[in-house]
Amino acid sequence: MEMARRRRKAEKLYRVLAYKLQYYEELFPWLIDFTSEDVEDLIQQITNDQSDADDSEDSQMDQARKWLTKAEYDKLQPADRYQLALERYWSKKKSRWEVGRDYERYIGFLYESSGYSVYYQGIVKGLKDLGRDLIATKGDVTEVVQCKRWRKERVIREKHIFQLYGTAVEYYLKNRKPKGDSGQFSLFSEMISDQIIVPHFVTSTSLSDEAREFAAVLGVKVSESKPFEPYPSVKCNVSRRSGEKIFHLPFDQQYDRTLIEEERNECYVDTVHEAESLGFRRAYRWRGKSN
Repeated sequence: MEMARRRRKAEKLYRVLAYKLQYYEELFPWLIDFTSEDVEDLIQQITNDQSDADDSEDSQMDQARKWLTKAEYDKLQPADRYQLALERYWSKKKSRWEVGRDYERYIGFLYESSGYSVYYQGIVKGLKDLGRDLIATKGDVTEVVQCKRWRKERVIREKHIFQLYGTAVEYYLKNRKPKGDSGQFSLFSEMISDQIIVPHFVTSTSLSDEAREFAAVLGVKVSESKPFEPYPSVKCNVSRRSGEKIFHLPFDQQYDRTLIEEERNECYVDTVHEAESLGFRRAYRWRGKSN
């Protein structure tokens, strides 16, 4: 009798929790991205947003050490050491969170290569990104970008389009709404129509017919079947404070906060040796110094 009572209680609790999960996924579509996600990956994403003032022991350690044996790190020359770490970074099997992060960086690279200034909100803010991974700005135009690198068999549903549109509204309210506006959204609609604010959904897979239809009606730009491709991932940046030429690797602390501006003779390159040949040296935030 006691076992039967406990089973009924557990079944009732399961139904309640399953209903709550379904309800939350309807309210917050990005939660579905974490289905079957490893707990370690979730913890990594939650703790990823470290402030610039982070002085923890891990932040002071050269992250290249994670990709090398102690003997390799100690014996190799710096350029060879960092290049080997970079190659291993790209060759390792990635978690779903890391796969998504690399995709956001790649799409951001494409924007920067087209003259946009890019804020990597999804990586910098983590779970606080409000459903927008990139904010790409050029002149008066802002593209609010959501990236989804999913398997081909997964389909983007209309709720993801709704979320992107909603977060574009939030961006307008916080950043582009004129002072004294009565709260009407006529100006927002005009900005969407004139492509001054552009919600842009970029995915490696495809949209459902309904999602595609809603995107067209709402003015959401869609890029389907956009694969991840290898790209030059070494960021060569000129310090605005000191004028020093510094390069950042994908595992460096300031990588996603560093923007590349061609007019300042900054660039992306493929290898550490190429960066050094152009006169750039490795960022050394991990030594407890600032650039």
